[in-house]
Amino acid sequence: MNIEVLKSFFEGKRVVILGFGREGKVWLELLQRLGCCAKLAVADMNPLELEDPEIEPISGANYLAECERFDIILQSPGVIIKNRLSEQAKAKILTQTELLLRLRPCRIIGVTGTKGKSTTASLVHHFLEACGIPSMLIGNIGVPPLMRLEEMDEEMTAVVELSCHQLEFVRHSPEIALLLNIFPEHLDHYINFDAYANAKRNIARFQEDPDVTVANADLFPVETAGTLYSSAFGKPADVWTDGSSIFLFGEEIPSGKIHTALRGRHNLYNIAMALAAAKSAGADIGKCLESLPDFKGLEHRLEHVATINGVEFINDSICTVPEAAIAAVNAFDCTDCIILGGMDRGISYDVLGDFLNKGVVENVILLPDSGARIGKLISCPDVNVIHADNLEQAVSEAAKCAKKRVLLSPASASYGFYRNFEERGRHFKQLVLQLTMDN
Repeated sequence: MNIEVLKSFFEGKRVVILGFGREGKVWLELLQRLGCCAKLAVADMNPLELEDPEIEPISGANYLAECERFDIILQSPGVIIKNRLSEQAKAKILTQTELLLRLRPCRIIGVTGTKGKSTTASLVHHFLEACGIPSMLIGNIGVPPLMRLEEMDEEMTAVVELSCHQLEFVRHSPEIALLLNIFPEHLDHYINFDAYANAKRNIARFQEDPDVTVANADLFPVETAGTLYSSAFGKPADVWTDGSSIFLFGEEIPSGKIHTALRGRHNLYNIAMALAAAKSAGADIGKCLESLPDFKGLEHRLEHVATINGVEFINDSICTVPEAAIAAVNAFDCTDCIILGGMDRGISYDVLGDFLNKGVVENVILLPDSGARIGKLISCPDVNVIHADNLEQAVSEAAKCAKKRVLLSPASASYGFYRNFEERGRHFKQLVLQLTMDN
């Protein structure tokens, strides 16, 4: 797609880039190439060092208020808005996701959910490629939505992993949308859970006929003018799994035809959703299933790290909510040690406490800060609760008490201790590999 098409959005406008992370830098490079803005600025909480003296740097405690005077506010994901901008300013917000969805330079498959979206989006891309359908994987998975804009044409399909932050201010939706699930998360970014959930539901809210949405049945009603299909785990729906077979729009795919390296019954749901999206995009289900064994999963998602003295160490650092930790434990026949805890965002851990009080995990190692709250919920005398000051101590304690499997599945965000879940996962793997050298 020729980026000259974008000029109509920015010609003669006063534009500020809000947030100077990965997407902010893509915005800046794109707008500098266009060279059509009447005024261009970059706003970030942190001090800015910009090479071009023509670009106004805005930083400090009042950086958000300064954005009010611009015509267009190009928001990057992760910049917390809440009520810190006026309603008039919020109406000026334009995101890379919104611009991509508005332009529709190619067919777009959007995937969102609190958990499973990275795996599912990657699977959709994998299936399309296996069927000879040109596709690219972009979005929250690490590639800003407009980074590959010029490669998009009517032959291309863009599979876009979409976070709540990328969906919060959109006014358009993708042609094919998957809404996997919604659990309480990122409540530090939103006024309440409903605001978070409504951001997720925007993936379907602005669809038109003949667009398609497959959404978790527990999330109905989902607003869409497109065709709406239900999905579920353990109960009949348009797309569902009973934990063994997959049922896709009335047709059964028996377990004998589902060969996957992905661990955990919950991944059958992700596979079913990915198949539904691929089929909606014209893929052959038989070819998709043939390619499934080649998909090995993603880093930090139930990732095998090493087996030491008969004990398997699993990195599930992506896990930031209680439901994901429960699914991780259930993915294995025996996990006798789990490491939990991290940034305390105030979410409820009651469901996790109830699960652990069944005695399904013998040893529970708890990290600051949320680990303190989780520990107060554990009353089962059969559970050995260990409080660790940091991940180094947690891994050391795990190596002492585990006999079968150690699972890092924190049920908490990493911020305040690590830059992101990837850094936390890499640190865990380094610590485990150090154990292999010590043994």
